[in-house]
Amino acid sequence: MSNTQDKKHIVIIGSGVIGLTIAQVVTTRFPDKYRVTIVARDTPEDLTSQAFSSPWALKGANWSPFSVEMPDHKTFRRELETFNTFWDMEHTGLTYNVPYTIYFPEAQGLENVWFKALVRDFRVLSPEELPSGFTGGVKFSTITVNPIKYLPWLKNELLNRGVVFVKRQIHTIGEAADIAGPEGIIFNATGLGARSLIGVEDKLVYPIRGQTILVEAPAVKECVALPIGTGENPDGKATYIIPRPSQGHVIIGGTYQKNNWDTSVNFETAREIWDRAVEFLPALKSDKSRIISHNVGLRPAREGGPRIELQKVRLPFVSDLMHGVKGTISEERELPIIHAYGFGGTGYQASWGSAEEAVSLLESI
Repeated sequence: MSNTQDKKHIVIIGSGVIGLTIAQVVTTRFPDKYRVTIVARDTPEDLTSQAFSSPWALKGANWSPFSVEMPDHKTFRRELETFNTFWDMEHTGLTYNVPYTIYFPEAQGLENVWFKALVRDFRVLSPEELPSGFTGGVKFSTITVNPIKYLPWLKNELLNRGVVFVKRQIHTIGEAADIAGPEGIIFNATGLGARSLIGVEDKLVYPIRGQTILVEAPAVKECVALPIGTGENPDGKATYIIPRPSQGHVIIGGTYQKNNWDTSVNFETAREIWDRAVEFLPALKSDKSRIISHNVGLRPAREGGPRIELQKVRLPFVSDLMHGVKGTISEERELPIIHAYGFGGTGYQASWGSAEEAVSLLESI
């Protein structure tokens, strides 16, 4: 085994579910080839930071379809790989295999929806199983994750593998290059931060505001939802009820509001969310249920979809936005940066497949 300092240095910017999963894949595939450092302003312990989207998991940290329309091949592969990984983790208590029902205003073509090949136990609901106002529905088994337990578990796994965590905000690619050192490699998993990271400055990145309610409701054992579609619904409403592993916690939502940066709780919206949820699952109002918290966070989306690609940046890094600031690297070279951000509400449900895809790009360096 080589000395740690002799290994190439990988620096991952961002410790959300994507950054942590990338570190898992790197250290699994290449246990002796790289030393890995994760640098982030927010870490898995920062569970209440509204600028840190992973702990909020505003669509429930589960797998669910955003549309009945078939996604592109890469998206399907990322989600299939992630679904299978989470499904096989149920014995750990970090994930929960649970029934999921989606009601549709129109029933046409539901027997052939694309996700039939991804989920388990798929079937189309009979007319007798539909609530008033809906003409179609499907039921299947899916996975849900508890972020409050899952993110710290990922971090502990990485610490046991020798991954170093540095709590620090990175403002420029040059800062990351300084940490990585000669022949270093960067993974950019900054989510919304990719918009303001100097040297990336991706203006295609935008937030999708999500407001939810966390409820203790032990009687709720299955997911219920209406189709979110592509998130372009004019009122920004998204109805879903998702139980999480352990403690009888249920996340109910919600909103799906593009380009909305407001992180304050709207209590009128909260009442609407609660009333819609109770309409579908009256058990939420039982004497054994209680509201734990009202939550708001920002999903890190990107026009055109997620960015997973290799970019090479010339060093030393120079930007007129950081006039007079010089990094420690003075020799000219190309810095490899592998980008993995812009997943919107699909961060968890695409995490393992996306991380595998991003790490595969190391072969191109």
